[in-house]
Amino acid sequence: MKPVIALVGRPNVGKSTLFNRLTRSRDALVADFAGLTRDRQYGEGSHGEHRFVVVDTGGIGENDGGIDQPMGQQARQAISEATTVLFMVDGRAGLTAADQNIARELRSLDKPVHLVVNKTDGVDENVAQADFFALGFAHIHAIAASHGRGVTQLLDELVDTFPPVEEELDEAPDSIRVAIVGRPNVGKSTLVNRLLGEERVVVFDMAGTTRDAIHIPFERNDQRYILIDTAGIRRRGKVFEAIEKFSVIKAMQAIDEANVVILVVDAREGITDQDLSLLGHVMEAGRSLLIAVNKWDGLDSDHKERVKAELKRRLEFIPWARVHFISALHGTGVGDLFGFVQRAWQSAFLRMSSSKLTAMMEAMVASYQPPMAGRYRAKLRYANLCGTNPLRIVIHGNRVEELPDGYRRYLENRFREQLKLEGTPLKVEFKNGDNPFAGRKNVLTERQVRRRQRLLKHVRKK
Repeated sequence: MKPVIALVGRPNVGKSTLFNRLTRSRDALVADFAGLTRDRQYGEGSHGEHRFVVVDTGGIGENDGGIDQPMGQQARQAISEATTVLFMVDGRAGLTAADQNIARELRSLDKPVHLVVNKTDGVDENVAQADFFALGFAHIHAIAASHGRGVTQLLDELVDTFPPVEEELDEAPDSIRVAIVGRPNVGKSTLVNRLLGEERVVVFDMAGTTRDAIHIPFERNDQRYILIDTAGIRRRGKVFEAIEKFSVIKAMQAIDEANVVILVVDAREGITDQDLSLLGHVMEAGRSLLIAVNKWDGLDSDHKERVKAELKRRLEFIPWARVHFISALHGTGVGDLFGFVQRAWQSAFLRMSSSKLTAMMEAMVASYQPPMAGRYRAKLRYANLCGTNPLRIVIHGNRVEELPDGYRRYLENRFREQLKLEGTPLKVEFKNGDNPFAGRKNVLTERQVRRRQRLLKHVRKK
């Protein structure tokens, strides 16, 4: 599971700037899809071989509680789910009462806290840090987030505290890991109970009555599964209205851990911006996807048609995703989910030789050649399977950078059709073949040297 870094601090100390620095490598992966929204308070970053989730607690729960509270309840929830907390302060403004209040609350939590003194550009670092020694934190870092100074050193120290990176196996796992994600009160836990056939997860009829992600292993028709339910168990007496907002961190971790994701949507509300944000995380992780439209049996036929039309319009950017209409409460359509999950899993871990993939590609090119680019046409030489979960095909050739987007989509769609992929993303990448003569000097033979000398003598005589 990815470590979680929470950025904490009073307004205008540079949390968002550092957030952008830490997540810059992941920022634009899915942002260009029309109709897709992303929650910018949560992002993913990497440093070396380590990947992590970053949470900017500024803006989370800003309206929770009164003005005297140093942190809102949503910020507290984000911090409780974090692996490490970065407490940011302003090195130019110095220590303030708000900083002291936040520090007091952070010290009461059992979390590793790193004090980050920002805006130290043009200021002596020792002087900038001196004000904050009184807060009593062992780890202090001076950075200038706007210029990136000190950020690499900060990350070096942070990743040393992370658990070792587990080697990802390319083989299909024995158990299919299925994540059940969705907004509060859409029926996630009811669906889990229905899939299991027993009351393994406590369900209450109140939005957000469950919190922690739980893993439930079970077996069906000789196939092992692990259900990852982002709605874990919480006693009714522990529910507070202020912390019943959706936990994106848990959903992101569950999506990253899964082979297949089931996004549960409330048929009465349709696709919301929060659902689209979740879809963005699924696409970013490259996971197989099923959209389960729940509470379907409670709608009349006119309402059903309107919902179907809205789904078709808002899900245009993800045409490979399968949509199933179910009632988790009554079991309608739930039994069909297992067949889809297994087919999507098989698609995500497909195996095929390069010779078969290349033969497929050659048939596609023979049917529809790449368009001319000036005087030349791109030449596609061979294809091979370079990754699973998500499935990744690399096509090698010459002038592949000149292939138009339409032709790339043609190849992707034909591969998806020929391979009979279901509910799983496919990434088709293109790689230019290396020029075998690049960097080699043209060495003349002895005969060519003698001829060149004769020609030069002839030129001199004239």
